[in-house]
Amino acid sequence: MAKKTFDVTEANFQSEVLESQQPVLVDFWATWCSPCRMIAPIVEELANEYDGKLRVAKLDADENPNVLIEYGVMGIPTLILFKGGEPVERITGYQPKAKILPKIENHLN
Repeated sequence: MAKKTFDVTEANFQSEVLESQQPVLVDFWATWCSPCRMIAPIVEELANEYDGKLRVAKLDADENPNVLIEYGVMGIPTLILFKGGEPVERITGYQPKAKILPKIENHLN
């Protein structure tokens, strides 16, 4: 299965996330974070299942601290759904897919 997520950085956050025509779910993560590794397969599944409706980005928290500061991300993993350039949903910490889906689906209609 092809990887549907894409990486974002401070340099391309504006163009890839804030200016996106589609909603973008951003996964704030780090290599050393165990819960981030646990949620990663769920994030990939969401990217595949909602391909065409939702873009799914991964942002390395250690390499892009200014984005975390700007959006008040205090812990990882944090998923933030951006729609029309604005954060509309935030999910902090590991959550099972069943808890994540309703929060995202509310914004995809």
